[in-house]
Amino acid sequence: MSHSALSEYRNTSVFGAAEAASPHKLIEMLYAGLLERLATARGAIGRGDTAGKAKALSSALDIVQHLKLNLDQDKGGAIARNLGALYDYLSTRLLHANLKSDVAALDEMIDLVRRLKSAWDAMPAPH
Repeated sequence: MSHSALSEYRNTSVFGAAEAASPHKLIEMLYAGLLERLATARGAIGRGDTAGKAKALSSALDIVQHLKLNLDQDKGGAIARNLGALYDYLSTRLLHANLKSDVAALDEMIDLVRRLKSAWDAMPAPH
């Protein structure tokens, strides 16, 4: 597991699970963590908590960047390219949501990540 993935989970109760997780399970956990941070940012905007919003969105951006950096372009082909483009889009929307406190952008990202996570969860883990 890379240092950035470990650092994303060091401050949560699932650190031990992430450390022992298979690559398939780690992606599942990263999607779950991304959804959690998006929801946290959404709540922070509602409360007017600028610092909380920025912290959650910064952490969300770290997760998205980690997901993109770990795409296997050689084996993944078109799927990896499409995921890379989606991760770029999410990164842009995260920056926008942070600058504009845009709840609609967060809702859009939550929907997209839920779909990704659902598809990933439905995929059988390699043995």
